[in-house]
Amino acid sequence: MIRFAKTALRRFRRSEDGHATVEFAITFPAMLFFLLSGIELGFVTLHHASLERAVDMTVRDIRLGTGTAPQHDEIKRLICLRAGFIENCNTNLRLEMISADPRNWNNIDPTPDCTDQSQPVQPVRSFENGQSNELMILRACAKINPVFPTTGLGQNMVKDDAGQYALVSSSAFVQEPR
Repeated sequence: MIRFAKTALRRFRRSEDGHATVEFAITFPAMLFFLLSGIELGFVTLHHASLERAVDMTVRDIRLGTGTAPQHDEIKRLICLRAGFIENCNTNLRLEMISADPRNWNNIDPTPDCTDQSQPVQPVRSFENGQSNELMILRACAKINPVFPTTGLGQNMVKDDAGQYALVSSSAFVQEPR
C-alpha cells in the first residue's frame, strides 16, 4: 500500500497536466482587475470630456453674447443639454461663478462646490454675474456613479457618502461690456 502511494505521488509530481489551469487561475483575477479598471477609466474620460466640452461651449456662448448675461439656471440648462453622457445632470451638476481680479489675484477655493446626494440640498455657493470687462471663472462639478464601484479603479476613487465621484471643469472668460 505504501509503495502504491509513493508511486502515485511520484507520478503526480512529475505530471504536467493542468499546468495551464494553474496559470489561468493565478493570472485571471489580475487580468480581470485591469480590464474592469480600463473600462472604468474609459467612462471617466468620456464623462469628463463631455463635461469639459459642454462648459467650453457654454462659456463661448456667454463670451459671444450680445450684452445678455445668462443666469444660473440658464447656464446649467445649457451645460446639461450639451453634456449628453452625464446622468441626472440637473441634480448632479453644481455651478460656481467667481469674479477674479487679474491685477490683484486672490486664489479661489481649491475645493469645488459639489452636490452630495447623502446630504440635504444646499443653495448655490457663489454665483455672481460680473460687471463689464471683469474676469469671471466658471467652475462646474458633476457627480458620477462608478460603473464598477467595488472593483479596480471604481473601488479606489475618492467618493462621497452616496458612492459618487466628482468631475470638475473650469473655464475663465471676460464679461463683455454692455
